[in-house]
Amino acid sequence: MPPTLASLVQHSALKLTVRAGADRLGTPVRWAHASELADPVPYMEGGELLLVTATNLDARDPGTMRRYVQRLAGAGVAGIGFGVGVTYEEIPPALVDAAEEAGLPLLAVPRRTPFLAISKAVSGAIAADQYRSVTAGFEAQRELTRAAVAGDGPADLLTRLAANVDGWAALYDSAGAVVAAAPDWAARRAARLTPEVERLRDRPAPASVVVGDSESHDRVELQSLGAGRRNRGALAVGTGAALGTAERYAVHSAVALLTLTTARSRALQGAEQRLGAAVLRMLLAGESDHARAVAGDLYGGLLDAPFRLLIAESPAASGTELLAETMEAAASRSGETLLMVPEGERLVVLAADGGAAVDACAAHARTADDRPVREPVPDDADVVVGMSAPCGPIAVSAAYKQAEQALSVARRRGRTMVEHEEVAAGSVLPLLADDAVRAFADGMLRPLQEHDAKGRGDLVDSLRAWLSRHGQWDAAAADLGVHRHTLRYRMRRVEEILGRSLDDPDVRMELWLALKATSASAGGR
Repeated sequence: MPPTLASLVQHSALKLTVRAGADRLGTPVRWAHASELADPVPYMEGGELLLVTATNLDARDPGTMRRYVQRLAGAGVAGIGFGVGVTYEEIPPALVDAAEEAGLPLLAVPRRTPFLAISKAVSGAIAADQYRSVTAGFEAQRELTRAAVAGDGPADLLTRLAANVDGWAALYDSAGAVVAAAPDWAARRAARLTPEVERLRDRPAPASVVVGDSESHDRVELQSLGAGRRNRGALAVGTGAALGTAERYAVHSAVALLTLTTARSRALQGAEQRLGAAVLRMLLAGESDHARAVAGDLYGGLLDAPFRLLIAESPAASGTELLAETMEAAASRSGETLLMVPEGERLVVLAADGGAAVDACAAHARTADDRPVREPVPDDADVVVGMSAPCGPIAVSAAYKQAEQALSVARRRGRTMVEHEEVAAGSVLPLLADDAVRAFADGMLRPLQEHDAKGRGDLVDSLRAWLSRHGQWDAAAADLGVHRHTLRYRMRRVEEILGRSLDDPDVRMELWLALKATSASAGGR
């Protein structure tokens, strides 16, 4: 604790006595300063014990003393120490009354106590307090470091941090979700701050912000974690008051330790990526047994259950980086293993089927697809993903082709993500939603549409009915409500206008697909 007026009064060597403001002796003293100016306020910062002898003051005049004391009280002065036996043998009643009226502590300083002794006492107490704070801070650092290296995750570190700051602490991942909190009840309190954490994430690391929790009235300090361009998470520390020196040491230590534990070193990350790339190459080459041997404990569990292969592609590296961080955060929370291999503008991922990482990727895609058309698309959101069907180690090569096919469809449809199941759902009709296909269909059917537009018949509808009935004249004519001879005449006109024979199965197929593509275009995606 910093020195207070009470601790100075209790200092046996100073012999100070209280003449006013006895109920405010708990006020902290930031410094002791002697000044005989009639108005020392411009040179005060607040929290000082002002030492005076009233050499340049008429301390017997009530009006003068009232104005003098009120100025000091308004400036935040902690109290007045009046040296008796110098200018005045006793403290004038006018000054005592003014101090009582303003509620400003007034101490009598005996002649044998030099002002310098009071300054030394204050300075020594402040230094001792700072030493205690620094010592406590170093001890907190040691405790937090022991918790971090124990390898039991961040929970123990947060518990020790919460105890050191006499409050609560919470850790967020890069997506803004609460990973751990201490005490346990703090998790719900921390979850209310997710929007603030998301805003902090958009600022370059390191970043911090102090916010208030309207429900708990806590003062919450948010600190970003990470040393790179993108934040890797955040730490929240909630307390009832501003942090002191020791608490500040503890928080800074926690930030450093959590940054080390949440942001792996580049060397380790590179080694894991090289191992993952080797495992992927072996799987693609059909060497699943060798891939399992190389995967070891790091990726072996992933290969023992059905997984998905995803290929993400983005012209900006930040696009695949953001997706990778989103999936990694989800996998970390659920204890899943991910195999990620960067390939230029691409990112290849093996993730557990039905797991949190796959769900996070799907949620990321939905968010991107739901963005209003007029809203600018950030560079790091411009990513396209293709996902294979569930597979095992022996089918990775086929899964890679499935993911590439789904990726190609996603690009054509303007979608963020397409699963292979959508492509192989038993119909090619969704694939017709393509500009090139629609252009082909429009060009092929335009002569018939122009013929019909002039009121010369219903060749397009007749062609559709005839093809849908597989060339059965009576059934198609009945659908149209015309005689079969009328329908035969119309089909001859189709052949004449298009210059192609309807006896050719390729022509019939192309016309049918053109009709379907036109229908899909008219009905929307």
